[in-house]
Amino acid sequence: MSNISPSGSTPEEATAFLAAHPEVEAIDILLHDSNGIGRGKIIRRHELLSLYRNGRHLPISILGLDILGEDVDETGLIWDTGDGDLRAWPVPGSLAMLHGTAPARAELFLTQFELDGTPMLSDPRHALARQASALKEMGLHPAAAFELEFFLLDPERGPDGQMQPARDVLDGRHSARTEVYSVDHLIGMQPLFDDIYAGARAAGITAETLISEYAPGQYELTLHYRPDIMQAADDLVRLKRIVRAQARRHGVVACFMAKPLADYAGSGMHLHVSLNDAEGQNLLAENPGEGLTANLRHAVGGLLQTMGETMLVFAPHANSWRRFARQSYAPVSPTWGTNNRSVAVRIPAGPVAARRIEHRLSGVDANPYLVAATVLAAIRKGIAEGIDPGPQTTGNGYEAEGTASIPRDWGAAIAAAKGSRFLADALGQEMHRTFTAVKASEHALVARTIPDVDFDLYLHRV
Repeated sequence: MSNISPSGSTPEEATAFLAAHPEVEAIDILLHDSNGIGRGKIIRRHELLSLYRNGRHLPISILGLDILGEDVDETGLIWDTGDGDLRAWPVPGSLAMLHGTAPARAELFLTQFELDGTPMLSDPRHALARQASALKEMGLHPAAAFELEFFLLDPERGPDGQMQPARDVLDGRHSARTEVYSVDHLIGMQPLFDDIYAGARAAGITAETLISEYAPGQYELTLHYRPDIMQAADDLVRLKRIVRAQARRHGVVACFMAKPLADYAGSGMHLHVSLNDAEGQNLLAENPGEGLTANLRHAVGGLLQTMGETMLVFAPHANSWRRFARQSYAPVSPTWGTNNRSVAVRIPAGPVAARRIEHRLSGVDANPYLVAATVLAAIRKGIAEGIDPGPQTTGNGYEAEGTASIPRDWGAAIAAAKGSRFLADALGQEMHRTFTAVKASEHALVARTIPDVDFDLYLHRV
């Protein structure tokens, strides 16, 4: 059992960090499961160097948990393994300060390996790394950025029992209006957003444009484009944790459900991706006047062709499916187009040298590592097979059928994902088994739970 880190981390990183930050007393160590939830421990300062030198034994069952943190035996990661330990190792470059903690704490991402140093393939990071490597073998280097949409909600429900937008942290003012693109509306949350931006700086990520989105209490933050798609996924999960922590400090709730308010738009997690060559030149960029490149068209073709069997990755929870509604900026069919926000796969307007694909299907509740892995696999398939995406959708994409069908509910999406050879290849057999088993277990939990609406509709009527 080697003590050379298979992740590429080195003890020198820990030594330098501790020297630069003598105030740090503890470190949050996080391993991300199939739902994208960070699970792990808080270790003390003196334990960090040992973690870098020897890794950290963590139970394999961490990667086989459902959304509530309960074991899912069907993953094969619980009692089939005797709930044994594997070794988690630091992700190089992921050790960063946490803003506003007292006493001071830092944060470190981990990735799981077998005891012999081979990747533990139910770790979502390895699924993404595998697809990025496969594209690089084709001379294609994926660069990307995610957009983060979320709600800021009041800790107390409204008189009707429903969630309600948070009051401004600046002066307690309350608005139940959409306020889309209102700059003045943002001012009321400015103290909170100042702390979010400070948290991003401390973590070494670049959070950029802030807008008031298309629902009461809804906001969007964009992230700086990364030449490495793994870094883009890391940025997203780190920023979600920053937003949640800083909102809590200011007395409001950061909500990353896909659809918390029934009558308004939900929250997406759009993925912008381009393909560079080894020198960093964008291979999706066309020459002026020549139209979209074959690489771009075929990549879109792969995304559309595989959409039906991969929807579970983009909409992994029961609540995810409430987001898909017409005229709500959530696509409802496998469509594509240029400069069109009603389609599933959008080619944004802008300089042709910066040409990219915007994948608009995912809710903010999806796991960005699995989303990125699945998108890359579909792009790879499209380019390798020269898949034609068909004609672009112009006008209202909600009225277009697209080139393939997609599931209409969570149960159908689980069935499609379970039977998909493509998704098994995209995620890897082990990750595919783990992910679909967790989703099936969560679906059974929801199915046997009686919602309040049943009593409202039927208690005194049938």
